[in-house]
Amino acid sequence: GLGQLGVGLAQLLRRQYGKDNVILSDIKKPQPQVANSPFVYADVLDYKHLREVIVNNGITWLVHYSALLSAVGEANVALARKINITLHNVFDLSLENCLRLFVPSTIGAFGPSSPRDPAPDLCIQRPRTIYGVSKVHGELMGEYLHHKYGLDFRCLRYPGVISVNTTPGGGTTYAVQIFHDALSTGQHECYLRPDTRLPMMHISDCHRATVEFMQTSECQLSLRTYNIAAMSFTPEEVAQEIRKHLPHLKVTYKTDSVRQTIDSWPVRFDDTNARRDWGWEPTFGLEKLVTDMLQSVRIKRTNEGLPVS
Repeated sequence: GLGQLGVGLAQLLRRQYGKDNVILSDIKKPQPQVANSPFVYADVLDYKHLREVIVNNGITWLVHYSALLSAVGEANVALARKINITLHNVFDLSLENCLRLFVPSTIGAFGPSSPRDPAPDLCIQRPRTIYGVSKVHGELMGEYLHHKYGLDFRCLRYPGVISVNTTPGGGTTYAVQIFHDALSTGQHECYLRPDTRLPMMHISDCHRATVEFMQTSECQLSLRTYNIAAMSFTPEEVAQEIRKHLPHLKVTYKTDSVRQTIDSWPVRFDDTNARRDWGWEPTFGLEKLVTDMLQSVRIKRTNEGLPVS
């Protein structure tokens, strides 16, 4: 819950439902600004304690963001398997307590044999990372439990999510690091090819999509797992957009081992079903995203005492 997605989603939900009606949880100590709102310690591997939290707080929705992501998961497959596959705790507790359960999926849930341009909601997936495999497992288990027992399971496949609070670390996160580099050194080394196109989304659109999806009546949903899309761009395209603000930006390209995995990911998401069933519509395109990120990163770096050009 204390990751970049959880904190922002909780803030949005609290504005709509009241501060005391949304509880954040994690296994680490929250920052002071988070600690002033409802927070509980919760380990997703501890079934008994999770049950206590749900029962004692009258929980009705459960948003499950706990996971080891692609790069970290590949470095520690055993731990990723333990954390990412232990969805059974939240599945069982959601069934037992009639909860509405949201579990995000990912661009990484697709593999080399998947359609890439665009990737539809329903197709061959077969990913080759433990993170992707675990997400497909979650998608299928949630759908199975919905059809067999009526679990109100909901899942969105997120594209690359762009946020000032994202910690760069491979995958789609070059599209965050490039803003920091543009505002500091004016030079960015990218581990992808200049023409590697990937689906991306501003974090505010990601949060809004999640809330709107959770609020949608079940009778409107034709699927339990949906793609959501906003834009697709290449490193060179985002660099060109940044140069409209910072003409001095220089980008060099030095591909690494991450590229092979990313080359199997979709170029674009087909989110036709999300738009039709529950009215999904993004608000950020590339131009607006770049303007917002430059402003946000500049403020963040200034507040942290980091250099800004």
